[in-house]
Amino acid sequence: MLGIAAAGGALEFYDFVIFVFFADIISVLFFPPGLPRWLATVQTFGIFAAGYIFRPLGGIVLAHFGDVFGRKRVFAFSILLMAASTLGVGLLPSYGMIGPVAPVLLVLLRITQGIAIGGEVPGAWIFVAEHVPHNRRAVACALVCAGLSVGVFIGAGLSGLLSLVLSPASMLEFGWRFPFLLGGLFGLVAVRLRRMLHETPIFIALRARRGLVPELPIGVVIRTHLRGVAISAICTWILSGSVVILTLMVPTILQGAHHFERSTAMISTTVSSIFLGVGVIVGGLVYDRVGAGWFFLLGGGLLAVGGCAFFSIAVVEPSYVYALSALIGFCGAIIAGVPVAMVSCFPPAVRFSGVSFSYNVTYAVAGGMTPVMIAMLLNLHPQSHVFYLLAISVLAVCLGLYFLAKPDVLQHGAD
Repeated sequence: MLGIAAAGGALEFYDFVIFVFFADIISVLFFPPGLPRWLATVQTFGIFAAGYIFRPLGGIVLAHFGDVFGRKRVFAFSILLMAASTLGVGLLPSYGMIGPVAPVLLVLLRITQGIAIGGEVPGAWIFVAEHVPHNRRAVACALVCAGLSVGVFIGAGLSGLLSLVLSPASMLEFGWRFPFLLGGLFGLVAVRLRRMLHETPIFIALRARRGLVPELPIGVVIRTHLRGVAISAICTWILSGSVVILTLMVPTILQGAHHFERSTAMISTTVSSIFLGVGVIVGGLVYDRVGAGWFFLLGGGLLAVGGCAFFSIAVVEPSYVYALSALIGFCGAIIAGVPVAMVSCFPPAVRFSGVSFSYNVTYAVAGGMTPVMIAMLLNLHPQSHVFYLLAISVLAVCLGLYFLAKPDVLQHGAD
């Protein structure tokens, strides 16, 4: 069960993030010739952000059905929607073929991806958390998060491989399409796998005792669980900043701020993604042993170490870039604590809606705007990403102190 959930999540997250690994090529193919490079890059990341902006819509709608009809059905539908939209991107004509219609269609497909991922990630966390004992929830959610990092790894690895075997002209002509087509086809396979999963025991018991809410679950969340929403929003900010800076933005940072070759930047991203997955699994094991408070204290400190490692790239020999990338990725271990803390903030009857609403609204802002903001700030200061990571690490430490002082805020962790 955990393997299928993690594998499906990896494929869907691969579909969602592969866009950013080909941002430089998309900026050439889907915008008018002669546009300044920096402006095309910012506009491309703006389209990338569109997926994040529409995540709340998908999250709220799909979560509603998840709380009313069950987790399993939503879990399968989200990946079908993602597979179809990713195939669409791979088949999309460029600006040179159909003019301004090309970027418009790209935005629409990116919005569809955002709606799909809005229900996917919270659904995966809740699905596995409700299948395991409460004292194993962190490691179960960590396996799903590791699966998501595998999706980033596959995307970065495939991008790096294509950069090595194809010429720049071939990449522009047809090479960039291959990862999108492959992701869409594998996504359709994942739909079949998810139909084999069983509904969670907690939802079955909730439905059997007629414990489902008789009104809109999101309305109950907003009226009675605002503290859980606030905590989940902070957790999501920590997660989004870690994922975006430690993996997705690595190619842009290494190429733009430190002038590495594209192939080197993509290999570094692959290394970072691998060690992010390792760090997340270790983090899940630690969380189940020490609890939320101490975990976020330790995780915040480790995230600051990742910021220092990023800073070191500018001052050490280029040959150390892969070792530093490994350290940078591992320092994202704090991600493991985010889903289990969020799941524990809401009772089962409104859990999907509570987690999905908090996660997707925050990610739409923090996750969607971070690439755009960092891409712009790197032109002003080459270490802007380091300052951002350090700010997030301080936020994580503060959250850990709050959990130590108010352990009752996670009272739904043992339902």
